[in-house]
Amino acid sequence: MASDESLEDALRRVGDPVRLLRDAMARPYTFPVTPEFSNWRSEQRAWLETCVLFDQSHHMADLFVRGPDAVRVFADLGVNSFERFRPGMAKQFVATNPDGFVIGDGILFYLDEEELDFVGAHPAIVDWVHYHCETGQYRVSVERDENSYDREGPPMLYRYELQGPRALAVVERLIGGPVPEVPFFHLTQLRIGGRPVRALRHGMAGQPGFELFGPWAEGEEVLARILEAGSDLGLVRAGARAYSSANLESGWVPSPLPAIFTGEELRPFREWRRAARMGSLGGSFLAERIEDYYLTPFDLGYGRLVAFDHEFVGRRALEGLQGQAAREKVTLVWDPDDVAAVFRSQMEDDPPAKYLEWPKSRYALFQYDDVRLEGRHVGVSLDCGYVASVRAMLSLAVVDREVARPGQEVEVLWGEEPNSAKPQVEPHRQVRIRARVAPAPYSEVARGAYRSASTSELRRAG
Repeated sequence: MASDESLEDALRRVGDPVRLLRDAMARPYTFPVTPEFSNWRSEQRAWLETCVLFDQSHHMADLFVRGPDAVRVFADLGVNSFERFRPGMAKQFVATNPDGFVIGDGILFYLDEEELDFVGAHPAIVDWVHYHCETGQYRVSVERDENSYDREGPPMLYRYELQGPRALAVVERLIGGPVPEVPFFHLTQLRIGGRPVRALRHGMAGQPGFELFGPWAEGEEVLARILEAGSDLGLVRAGARAYSSANLESGWVPSPLPAIFTGEELRPFREWRRAARMGSLGGSFLAERIEDYYLTPFDLGYGRLVAFDHEFVGRRALEGLQGQAAREKVTLVWDPDDVAAVFRSQMEDDPPAKYLEWPKSRYALFQYDDVRLEGRHVGVSLDCGYVASVRAMLSLAVVDREVARPGQEVEVLWGEEPNSAKPQVEPHRQVRIRARVAPAPYSEVARGAYRSASTSELRRAG
């Protein structure tokens, strides 16, 4: 694949989107930060027991959109309501294609009048917004800061995440006073060592905390002060391995396949986008049509975000789907004996089962494993890994509503057949792993009143 080949050219060359993605030579996706500072098991426990510090400065891209039409760009593309969106707020932005299938999601920060920062972990959704800024009739300017794999030099911003029962106590130490009252997903400004720091009240794995960000040149000083403030409060600095698994408890699916590979209306976008950024598709779910991998916002639990108070790409399709979702997002708790058998096969069988990497077991950017009940297909498992705090192998899945009952037993088909050409795939055999359906989010706190609680209520609870 030529580095400048467009996605549309790659699709024409291969002729089959499924085969193109399943055999993609894309590198394994890893976060470009230290894998572990101590060990990922202890680091996982920290966000439930004390306080964890994540460095999010490197694995996401920032797309700064400025100008009179900055909000209109996102309103035209997003399923979200923008009626009450004001400076000092943030939202989980979700975009769909004209048929109502998800292209991706990210966090949209309303920094100031006519200035927004869209932060995305995966390039498809950032590219989608960037493309429309460049080709649409919008009075905007765009500044893009890629992740640290694709950028030369340091990022524009540092971004640190503090989460856990003692996170607010650490913030109080940092600012020398009580944490300001700030609603969920709203911004405030703190002063840390005399430096102005933007802070988003956020949460991961159902625990309270803040995302702190500012100019890269001030990042080392702010980091040092965070580590000092948390030194006797159980603050644990976590690396990429622990961070990659935090979504399994909070219920966020990080990598649904972007619904961009079909449709004449999206052809100009595919001609604009480079094929080298397309990612790879893996797992036991093998369909002939790429459309069978597409998901709606309702499949992913984003129904609460869909607002029909404005025109946006995909609105007509979603209006027809509203209230008719046949699938539901759940957590699957994998059977420990079947998981142990996968590891045992590495020492006894030839070929063994597909290797299970811990803590995150996704071996393609877009992981789709077949979920079965009594031999029939009932859904897909989209992201899997081990969580030490609950001593369980979990995956996030989208399954038929009739199956989405807590305690229902299903099977996950693990491994590919036939084996694809991806470099992450070794010769192996498929195995069936029993799993029990549980709610998503798996964390009881995240399912409860966390989002509606005030900062002071969270402080007392911690």
